[in-house]
Amino acid sequence: MRELVEFALRRGDLGREREFVGSDRALAGIRGHQRVQRSRPSGYQKEVSVCHEVETEELILRIQGRIDGVLAAPDEVLLEEIKTVQAGWDRVADPLHWDQAKCYGFIYAHDQGLEKVALQLTYLELESGAVTEFRESYSAAELAAFFEHAVAIYLDWIQDRHRWCRQRDESIRSLAFPFPRYRPGQREIAVAAYRTLASGGRLFLEAPTGIGKTISVLFPSVKALAEGKLERLFYLTARTVGRAVAEKAFADLRQAGLRLRTLTLTAKEKICAQAGQPCDAGHCPLACGYYDRRLPAMRDALQREAITRSVLETVSAAHLVCPFELSLDLSSWVDAVVCDYNYVFDPTVYLRRHFAEAAVDHGFLVDEAHNLVDRARDMFSADLDRRELREVARVVKAAAPRCARALTKLNSALRKLSGPATSPVEPAEAADPSVELDLFPASTSATSREQPPGPTPVNDARNGTIICRELPTDLMPLLEAALQETEAWLARNQPAEFRDSLLELYFRLRAFHRTAQFFDERYVTLLEPGVSGRVRLFCLDPSFLLRQALARGKAAVFFSATLTPIDYYRALLGGDPADAVMQLPTPFSPEHLAVLVQDRIRTHFKARAETLADVAAAIGALVQGRAGNYLVYLPSYQYLSAVQEQFHALHPAIPILTQRPGLSEAEREAFLAAFAAEHGETLVGFAVLGGIFGEGIDLVGDRLIGAAIVGVGLPQLCVERDLIRDYFQDQTRAGFDYAYTFPGMNRVLQAIGRVIRSETDRGIVLLIDTRFAELRYRRLFPEWWRPRRVRNVREISETVGRFWQPQDS
Repeated sequence: MRELVEFALRRGDLGREREFVGSDRALAGIRGHQRVQRSRPSGYQKEVSVCHEVETEELILRIQGRIDGVLAAPDEVLLEEIKTVQAGWDRVADPLHWDQAKCYGFIYAHDQGLEKVALQLTYLELESGAVTEFRESYSAAELAAFFEHAVAIYLDWIQDRHRWCRQRDESIRSLAFPFPRYRPGQREIAVAAYRTLASGGRLFLEAPTGIGKTISVLFPSVKALAEGKLERLFYLTARTVGRAVAEKAFADLRQAGLRLRTLTLTAKEKICAQAGQPCDAGHCPLACGYYDRRLPAMRDALQREAITRSVLETVSAAHLVCPFELSLDLSSWVDAVVCDYNYVFDPTVYLRRHFAEAAVDHGFLVDEAHNLVDRARDMFSADLDRRELREVARVVKAAAPRCARALTKLNSALRKLSGPATSPVEPAEAADPSVELDLFPASTSATSREQPPGPTPVNDARNGTIICRELPTDLMPLLEAALQETEAWLARNQPAEFRDSLLELYFRLRAFHRTAQFFDERYVTLLEPGVSGRVRLFCLDPSFLLRQALARGKAAVFFSATLTPIDYYRALLGGDPADAVMQLPTPFSPEHLAVLVQDRIRTHFKARAETLADVAAAIGALVQGRAGNYLVYLPSYQYLSAVQEQFHALHPAIPILTQRPGLSEAEREAFLAAFAAEHGETLVGFAVLGGIFGEGIDLVGDRLIGAAIVGVGLPQLCVERDLIRDYFQDQTRAGFDYAYTFPGMNRVLQAIGRVIRSETDRGIVLLIDTRFAELRYRRLFPEWWRPRRVRNVREISETVGRFWQPQDS
C-alpha cells in the first residue's frame, strides 16, 4: 500500500524524506504506535491486515498492507492511521497520509460491505507525548473512486513495465553474440557466468586484458534475465572509466538487437546542478515541487534505453527536477544499474530501496574486482577526529549547549584514551622496504617463513600510533550520549550556519557506532595521540562483511585481468573454497608482448638516489628502440619527479608528459589525448603506479607501444599494512604477501595490461628492480609470459631492436 500511494499520489517538495531523523526513529515510531493502540477502548482491533486484487488482461495487481487500528461501533466503523512526528511539526495533516487512509478505507469497506467509514489520522509527538487527531467520514463510493484513480496511475506504469519486459525478453531470446566470432576464452567465460547467475553462487574470473571480459559476462547475464533467473542486474565498478566500459558493452548488445533499459548512477556531488547549495526546497528550485514533476520526468527518461549521466542532466533540466533523486527513482524501473561498489556493499549508502527487504534475485557483476579488497576495508572502517569534535563543539555551543557538552566529553575521553605516546615498538622493517624483503631469501616460500618471536601483544605502539586489539568499550556510552544530543538538535530541522558541519559529524559518529557493532578479531583500534589525534576502528579482513552484503542478491561474478593469486582474492572478497574460479591465458600470441626484466637496479627507497641515472638510462634504451608512445610507471610522485628530471637531462629532445597530483577530468582527458597514433614521434608519459593511468585506460594499437615499470608496486609502508601482515601471518603464514606483495604486483600487472589491448597490438615492457629476480614476485608472472633478463643498457637496446625488427623490416 505504501509503495502504491507514494508512487502514484505523492506531491510537493523534496524535503520530508531529507529531513533529519535519528537512528532510533523507526523503533521510536513502533513504540509510539503501540502506545496509542494501548490507549484505545475495548473492541479496538490493531494491525488489521487487508489485501485487494485488481485483475487486468495482462496481470493481477495485489495490494496489501495493515491498518493500524479498527474500531467498529453500532453507528460507524472507524479506521485509524497512526503517525509519529518530531518536535516542531506544523500540526497539519499530511495529504499523503490521508491518501493512504482512504485506500485502506476502500478495501475495508469493500470487504465488509460497508456504505461508509470514518477515517482518523492520529499524530503522536514523540518528545512531548501530545496527540493530535483528524477525522473525516467518506462514503464507499467516494473511496472507490479515489482508489480507482490511484490504482489507474500505478497500473499504467506497471502494465507499461510488463509490456516492456515482454519486448525485452523477446529481443534477448533472439540475441546473438554481438561480434562475428568468439575470441579464444570468451565462450568459456559466458558459459561459466551463465551457470553461476542462473543457479546462484559466486564465480571468480581472471582473464587477460583484451579478451573481452565485459561483453562475455554481460551477454549471459541478459540471457538469464530473459529466462526469469534474475530480477535485475547491477554492474559494479570502482572508477568512472569502468562505467564507460559497461555503457559501451550495453551499446554493442543493442547494436545486435537487444532492448534493455540501463541506468548509470553518478554520485550526488558530481551530478548536482546546484553545486554548493543545500538539498532542500528553500534553496534548490529542483527540489521545490519535485514530486509534482517526477512522473513526467521519469516517463521522459524511460523513452531512452541507455539512461546515462548526460541523459539525466538533460531530462532533469527540461523538467526542473533533481537529477540524483531522479536517478534513484528510475532505478526501480530499469533492467540494469551501472554504479559504484558502494551502492551495494557500503553499510552507509547501499541502496535500501533494493536491498532493505528480503533478498531478491539480483545479479552482481563486479568489474575490476581486485579494487574491491581495499575499498571494502575503507567501507567497513570508521574513525573520529578530535579536531573535528573540538571545532563543532565550539561553533554549536551557543545554540546547542547540551550537544556541545556531549561532544566535549567525548573529545576528552578520546584524549585520555590515547594519551601521550608510549615508547614505540617499531617493526624491524618499518624504515626500509628492502629490509623486509631481505629477511626472506628468494628461495624461501611464503609458507615456510619463520613466525615472529612470541605472540602479538594485545596493545603496542608503532610509529607513534597506539594499537589496541579490543574495542574501547568505555568510549561507547559517551559516544551514544553525543549521538543522542546531536540527534535531538538535528531533529528540530532548524536552519543554522553550523548545521552542515554538525550533520557531517553526526554521520561520522553513526558510522563509528555501527562499525563498533561489527568489531571482532578481524578489527583493531588505532589511536593517534596528540592534539590532532584520532581513533580509528580498522577492518583487517573484510571478507565476512562482504559475504553478508553479497547475500542481498542471488549471484555474483567477480572479474578482472589481475586476480593473481586467485585463492587470495576469492578468500578476501567473501568467497569460500566451493566457489568456482576460472583463469584464462591470453587469447593473443605471446610473441606480441616482449617482457624485459632489468633485475640489477635497486629501487628501494634508500637506493633510489644512487641508481637514478641507471633507471633513466634504462628507460632511454627502451624508448629509443622505436618511435612511438610510452608510459613509465613509478611508485610515488616524488620519485617520478626525480626520474623524469634525470630522463629529460639525458634526452632533452624527447617530449614528455607528467602526471601531477589532483588532475581534473579535463586534464586527464588531455593527458590521454596526447597519446595519438599518428604524430610519428616518440612521446614518454610519466605516471604513478596504481594511479588513474595505471588501469582502466584503453590505448589501442600504436597509441601505446611500450611501458616501463620501476619497482614492484608495494603499498606504502604504514601501521595499517603491517597490521594486515600480522593478522594474515597468523591466518595463512603468508602475511607479508597478503599485505604488500599481492597488492603491489597487482599494480604492476595492471600497468602492463595497458600495452596489449587487441589481437593486432604489439608492445614491449621493461621491469626495473632487483626484486623481480625473486621467486616471491616471479611466481606471480602470468604463465604465458616469456620474460627475458637484460643486465644493462646495451642488452636492453639489443633486445628491443630484435623485437621491433620483424615489424619494421
